[in-house]
Amino acid sequence: MNGTNDRFKDRQLHIEDYRQMVSAEQREYTEVFAYQGIAENNDIITDFWTDNLMELILRKDNLNRAYKKVESNKGAGGIDGMQVDNLLPYLRENQDELVQQIKVGKYKPNPVRRVEIPKEEKGKVRNLGIPTVVDRVVQQAIAQELTPIYEEQFSDSSFGFRPKRGQHDALKRCKKYVEEGYVYVVSMDLEKFFDTVNHSKLIEVLSRTIKDGRVISLIHKYLNAGVVGNGLFGKTAEGFPQGGPLSPLLGNIMLNELDKELERRGHKFVRFADDAVILCKSKKSAERTLDKIVPYVEGKLFLKVNRAKTTIAHISKIKYLGYAFYRLKGKCRFRVHPKSVKKMKDKLRELTNKNAGWGNEYRRQKLAEYVRGWINYFSMADMKGLMGETDEWLRRRIRAVYWKQWKKVKTRYRMLKALKLPEWKVHEMANCRKGYWRATIMLNSVLTNKIIARLGYISMSDYYLKICEN
Repeated sequence: MNGTNDRFKDRQLHIEDYRQMVSAEQREYTEVFAYQGIAENNDIITDFWTDNLMELILRKDNLNRAYKKVESNKGAGGIDGMQVDNLLPYLRENQDELVQQIKVGKYKPNPVRRVEIPKEEKGKVRNLGIPTVVDRVVQQAIAQELTPIYEEQFSDSSFGFRPKRGQHDALKRCKKYVEEGYVYVVSMDLEKFFDTVNHSKLIEVLSRTIKDGRVISLIHKYLNAGVVGNGLFGKTAEGFPQGGPLSPLLGNIMLNELDKELERRGHKFVRFADDAVILCKSKKSAERTLDKIVPYVEGKLFLKVNRAKTTIAHISKIKYLGYAFYRLKGKCRFRVHPKSVKKMKDKLRELTNKNAGWGNEYRRQKLAEYVRGWINYFSMADMKGLMGETDEWLRRRIRAVYWKQWKKVKTRYRMLKALKLPEWKVHEMANCRKGYWRATIMLNSVLTNKIIARLGYISMSDYYLKICEN
């Protein structure tokens, strides 16, 4: 109890420090919400915060922090058409009414805007729900106060959408378990998790911790707000949309029930969002584990296990968070999974499309952004050979782009001559009638690797060797 009291005292001290740090030039920006907060008293007891969580959420500093987070994330607007750039003037004008409506329980969230994102499987999509920018501020304010409360409850084996945790931490935990001999994996797929969460079960779980009924009611309103797609409104009797600031936290709160059950049964497991793997020492043990955990997931949590995609396999046969695993001299090491390689090459094809109509500067920039992001994510994998092969293929595609741009004979003649080629060679190449892909072979000696590097194109091998963790 003393530890909990200290946590709330620390939070109050943090709020004081936060206000003192706001400089004169920042004050107008940070203090969008300027209503009178509740009285601060270091003797406030934990029960007050437990039963009056709404006051904590609606504190001026918390709402201003939520606004800054939404503003920095940018993103598209919701069904009302308001963009992030219009948020500041709207809040300055309507802040009092907004806060009062939330306090007295009259605030009604808007339906989310349905956006479909294609999945890797052909013909399948992932449904995102984009809240209005005002709803995003309110959701962010709720998430900021609930996160430290629930962080104390969450499992150490959960890594998704949590502070100072990420995919690399989840993969390192998998590696640790594999090196301890847990080499058979139950890869459990929850079918359309975010779309099928049972509202009653989620509210029950939330109510165990949140004693302020106004907060529970507001979250329930967000769950029931509905969705608008193609101009049509649809009810949301179950699930909650991916795309809002509150959704990842609600997902973790729901799946924390599964985490605790797995811990109670003594299993080694790793979970990132709804992507969970349970590691066992033998195939039979993995089969028993799956047989026993499925009834709990479906009977107690009311979630659906996709049996077609739920697999039991040796660690060397699975894909987790885009990585593949292999063992070398008793140690677990990482590779890039073939499906991730295919996805990467498909993206590079898109970025080096000869017919895209992009300028060279834009293409260089987009290639560099994608390559750095991709390699940063897969920096733990052994992929020196893969990077060398991909570099060679990518440079060939870049040469094809330039050859397409030098389409006319006179343009080729001028460009090749500028590269200091002999006259006879310039004449021969400028009049070449080979297709773009075949023509790139003869361009190897003209647009060399050094020239392509001087043109500003990033080398995947060089960047990987600079940052790789192996």
